[in-house]
Amino acid sequence: MSIEVVAIPRSLQGTGASRRLRNTGRTPGIVYGGGKPAQPIELDHNALSRHLKMEAFHASILTMKIGAESQQVLLRDVQMHPWRQMVQHVDFQRVAADEKIHVKVPLHFINAENSPGVKLGHGIISHVLNEIEVTCLPGDLPEFIEVDLANVELGHSVHLADLNFPTGVESVQFKRGDNQVVATIQVPGGAKEEEAEEAATPAAAVPATAQKEKEEKK
Repeated sequence: MSIEVVAIPRSLQGTGASRRLRNTGRTPGIVYGGGKPAQPIELDHNALSRHLKMEAFHASILTMKIGAESQQVLLRDVQMHPWRQMVQHVDFQRVAADEKIHVKVPLHFINAENSPGVKLGHGIISHVLNEIEVTCLPGDLPEFIEVDLANVELGHSVHLADLNFPTGVESVQFKRGDNQVVATIQVPGGAKEEEAEEAATPAAAVPATAQKEKEEKK
């Protein structure tokens, strides 16, 4: 998916200038990196808000147009107002086609309904992670990573090592030696309590009269 962001250079800076800018429906921001000086920019707040609702906007290479110039960037930071639905400031980083980037990519869980742990064991899926940090060249960046739950049994887990990463994409955590749990299928809490009660019932349920009869027969 190709997403285009339109920005214009921002000449006035400072708290007062940024406040006046926001009052006109604009959002201050900055684009940095790529061997060039950091450049203050401003963007249309409504357009930016629509983009921020898109999952791909947070984990894709974006095309930023500043006047007649286009450059490839990544969204790096979003500062929101403490209680209003207002974007206070955004940071973008320029990317180079031949330099690897570190990006958090969302996880998409598939085939949960076909999992034997859910279908037969009536287990509950717990998503331990919803995104993971990957490293790759900009051209290899995926919009998401799939987590296939089709063969996961009750009480079992999916780890980073079980995921299928696209060519050229690596998990930063796994590369460091951390094979973290991504998702598990667990026995429902209510079922565990019922099993515990059933296990305790036989010994506690023997009537006193029956016990006495056994002793008299001896």
